[in-house]
Amino acid sequence: MADLTQTQFVSRLKRYYSLYTGGVIGFVVLLSILEQMGVPNKVLGYIFLGVTVSLYAGIGILSRTSDVAEYYVAGRRIPALFNGMATAADWMSAASFIGLAGTLYVSGYDGLAFVMGWTGGFCLVALFLAPYLRKFGQFTIPDFLGARYGGDVPRMIGVFAAILCSFTYVIAQIYGLGLIVSRFTGLDFGIGVFVGLGSILFCSFLGGMRAVTWTQVSQYVILIVAYMIPVIWLSVKHTGNPVPQITYGYVLQQVTAREQVLNDPATPEGAREAEVRALFSEQQAQHEAQLRALETGGAAYLAQEKSKLENTVAVLKTYPMATPEMRAAAETRLTEFPKDIAGARMAWQTAADTERARAAPISPHAESFAAADEEGRDIKRKNFLALVLCLMVGTAALPHILMRFYTTTSVREARLSVFWSLVFISLLYITAPALAVLAKYDVYTLLVGSSFSELPSWVSAWAAVDKTLMSVTDMNRDGIVQLAEITLGGDLIVLATPEIAGLPYVVTALVAAGGLAAALSTADGLMLTIANALSHDVYYKMIDPAAPTSRRLAISKGLLLVVAICAAYVTSLKPGDILFLVGAAFSLAASAFFPALVLGIFWKRANRTGAVIGMVGGLAVCMYYMYRTYPFFGVNGSLWWDISPISAGIFGMPVGFIGVICGSLLTRAPAPQIQALVDRVRYPRLVTDIEVEKG
Repeated sequence: MADLTQTQFVSRLKRYYSLYTGGVIGFVVLLSILEQMGVPNKVLGYIFLGVTVSLYAGIGILSRTSDVAEYYVAGRRIPALFNGMATAADWMSAASFIGLAGTLYVSGYDGLAFVMGWTGGFCLVALFLAPYLRKFGQFTIPDFLGARYGGDVPRMIGVFAAILCSFTYVIAQIYGLGLIVSRFTGLDFGIGVFVGLGSILFCSFLGGMRAVTWTQVSQYVILIVAYMIPVIWLSVKHTGNPVPQITYGYVLQQVTAREQVLNDPATPEGAREAEVRALFSEQQAQHEAQLRALETGGAAYLAQEKSKLENTVAVLKTYPMATPEMRAAAETRLTEFPKDIAGARMAWQTAADTERARAAPISPHAESFAAADEEGRDIKRKNFLALVLCLMVGTAALPHILMRFYTTTSVREARLSVFWSLVFISLLYITAPALAVLAKYDVYTLLVGSSFSELPSWVSAWAAVDKTLMSVTDMNRDGIVQLAEITLGGDLIVLATPEIAGLPYVVTALVAAGGLAAALSTADGLMLTIANALSHDVYYKMIDPAAPTSRRLAISKGLLLVVAICAAYVTSLKPGDILFLVGAAFSLAASAFFPALVLGIFWKRANRTGAVIGMVGGLAVCMYYMYRTYPFFGVNGSLWWDISPISAGIFGMPVGFIGVICGSLLTRAPAPQIQALVDRVRYPRLVTDIEVEKG
């Protein structure tokens, strides 16, 4: 399409993607007919996943290129409308598609921090960064840091921070891929991770940003259709209205009434819930007693506890009244018994925290900072505001999002593409609260109160994927499912909602395809960001400026493979839930990039020394706080002002700003040519022609 005018190019794109959208809807209708004809569900699942992944791979192959500007910034000719769709797909990762509604399901009102932070962040992008970075041109965020502050040190710090943020973020996407592939193909989670990675590489390996852009546009169509159909279906089912965003308040009233019944011990259902909560409270007390004994008894106490468990297993093997389930449960406890003091401390503390939560009454979905005393409400309020701020600022500083605005035709198009990004993102974000409420109502009415002997097949299917996400245990042995007996992880809500509600399997497969599209689209952009930072900013800009195009692109593609393998390995360790990993990436980006970028654009006096101090200081404080407070690392440090580790950026950002300002004021002002660069970037010339920077 290189020989087309921009108007012809846009017209052709609109025609192609209109036909594509119609084809997606027709494909869903066709599979619905096949389901009615009796085609097995597993076959439908394979068709859905296989066709969509093949489609993305085909677009990636057709978009292959050997041109540097096409590979790094899609030739800077992406129209605002389509860049908005690609940015929305790049943005609406597995965290948004899979995790957002799940977080709202689990946290209720408190989960709105993610909606407010993520949408508000694009206002900062439009006001402070996107048009100015587009006017600057070039290919990457470290490019801007290197040119604005001069020298290789700011560039290298930018490369390190970009890799750290993007790698943390991409792990969450690959984790989502593993869940989806393993559930709908029956493959082991670890194998599912590598299968999903193959799909990612096909989308970005041959065509770079050009291929990623057009696959992301196609992925947005699938993910938004997949997200909207089950919510509209549930809305019609429960309210008779196909607009869930304005009608789910009626269902929320029913959820609130149901919560009151389940919390009231005077009702039969409430009495059973209270009985189960008391059992969890007893288990919590046991684990807390174990933790106290561990602190005093150390290794000797741990060995003693393991010996008791070994004796129990031995007795059950010969005890005639022991059932196979009892023996299997005891053997599982022995297998999972901690191997050292640090592991025991972490495992028992996690168990105690989980049991404390399950022993508590149901937290009202619609009440802000619910289920806490005044001190607890203050802590929740502080964390709510801190998370909103970190997500907003992190949004405005994530390298893989900012890179998208290098691809537009002009500064004006960069601003306009931010508007379109918000439009397309809001379609999902204003729907997620409705989905959370509709799913919660179905769990409260369809699953709670049902018989253990008649549990639906999806419960065991998801439990086989990950028991920490899905399990139902009859704690009080009454044969009836109570809410406190259900473990239903937030990462599962969107994927399992069609099955919970009893919708046709084709809807379940469609949602899986949408989740796959969301994870793939973001992972494409993230891995390309890492590979480009290493190949362009490190190899080309610092090691071999005379490198030919073929070598630069070959190195970038080789690095894509390395990054993919490393990310798959780390993901197999399951280092955290999807939403925490994504939130951590935002805090890291807010601490490392935002102060240096904003002050670099709006303050001529900012110089190299200040940027280095600010970026290193902000990133170091953020990383240190996460390391000492996030349970995965096993340090168990105390919280600062009760702020959760996901909001560590609240400490890194001020350090970053103070570092840039103080470091700049205490050292020499930047050179005149750098100050002139600030003027050129600050006052963009609105152009209509395509500005292509060969770099």
